[in-house]
Amino acid sequence: MNYIWFFIIVISIIFGAINGKLSDVVAAILSGAEQSVKISLYLIGIMAFWLGIMKIAEKSGCVDFIAKLITPLAKKLFPEIKDDKKAIGYITMNFTANAFGLANAATPIGINAIEQMQKHNKDKKSASNSMCLLLAMNTAGFQIIPATVIAILAANGDSNPTGIIFPTLIVTTIAFTFAIFTAKVFEKIWTPQRGNDND
Repeated sequence: MNYIWFFIIVISIIFGAINGKLSDVVAAILSGAEQSVKISLYLIGIMAFWLGIMKIAEKSGCVDFIAKLITPLAKKLFPEIKDDKKAIGYITMNFTANAFGLANAATPIGINAIEQMQKHNKDKKSASNSMCLLLAMNTAGFQIIPATVIAILAANGDSNPTGIIFPTLIVTTIAFTFAIFTAKVFEKIWTPQRGNDND
């Protein structure tokens, strides 16, 4: 990837010099660098805010409360780990972080959930149905508040950065529902190939 970016930059400089626009190319590079720092600061601020909210929710017992609320649903979706409260808790926290657009915070939580699921996995060499379902749910990325997108829009001077919330909610809800449906369908029709025990 570094080679690709280097190639693009070099080509831009060469064509800028040929067309007498080298000063414009340099100005664009400096402007882009300035904008990237500005966006990074916005992202750091909003990520710090929502991570703090998540930590407060965790310490106050709010996450545990939500986990209890969704436990019946989680048991239906993840029958392999229905009695593992720790795994259900990780799934809840992962879902909550994703819902608030905190993919960076959701990733380590999701890894913890997968590690906990692996303890219940009969075939240690293959992903279990629960693992595949959680991956599908994360890939679909259901979001109530797309915090990262809002931060990027605000950093670029958008007059209404929160206007993205409702369309994002609609799209991610459809994607999230379809991801669960697809995973459950394949769970019924796909029989994983078991390797030879001596392999």
